[in-house]
Amino acid sequence: MSRYEAMFSQLTAKGEGAFVPFITLGDPCLAQTEHIIDALIAGGADALELGLPFSDPVADGPVIQEANIRSLAAGTRIQDCFELLARVRARHPQVPMGLLVYCNLVHAQGLEAFYARCQQAGVDSVLIADVPLRESAPYRQAAEQQGIAPVFICPPDASSNVRQQVAEASQGYVYLLSRAGVTGTGDTLQLPAGEAIQELKQYASAPPLLGFGISQPDHVRHAMTSGAAGAISGSAVVKIIQAYQLNPEQLAQQLHSFAAAMKAATLLPTD
Repeated sequence: MSRYEAMFSQLTAKGEGAFVPFITLGDPCLAQTEHIIDALIAGGADALELGLPFSDPVADGPVIQEANIRSLAAGTRIQDCFELLARVRARHPQVPMGLLVYCNLVHAQGLEAFYARCQQAGVDSVLIADVPLRESAPYRQAAEQQGIAPVFICPPDASSNVRQQVAEASQGYVYLLSRAGVTGTGDTLQLPAGEAIQELKQYASAPPLLGFGISQPDHVRHAMTSGAAGAISGSAVVKIIQAYQLNPEQLAQQLHSFAAAMKAATLLPTD
């Protein structure tokens, strides 16, 4: 049983959903990243979505673009990121870790070598933001050879055919977008997800996690009542890092509190 399967099974048994925060590795520096991850997990994060810093993160909005800039300005290297991931895996052996990357970073390592490094570092899944499903076969093959789950995005306005393809290809979880566009925070979720979630389930997909614009506990509750298995929050987490980066102790406290509030919102109501 994979870490994702074990996590979702345990959460279902407890009547909970998954809260999955996203951060960019090395933001604001690698030393702080380790403390940031520890604070999020201590606050209640069930899994992690971690971005490798990249100079042109086209799928991300301004908040996460700035996180990439801060990480690269701090001198973060991909080798450093994999070493950090191995340390996180040693400290948190049961927590699923997913990478969000851009294909240039994968090809800079070499396809097979990249996924081998992921496996060695204890990574569970990889989502390549700029590789569409129709071009993903070699990436999926390389991932599966190393026991890495390939994760794919399901757009909110996807056709039934696309939803079926995503359901068949994505392992670990499906990243279901709450809205179109790039990452970012907002007060409301723009598109209902219930129909997409039900159709994905009909195709026996991996559990869908709702992402994009998830910045408040109410957004998490919306995800859960729509039938999602949990929610991913990125820009809201990165905003906290940006605001408190010069005060590591307060940063850890703020992240812990945010994770706890978001996690509490995953509890399914009991009749």
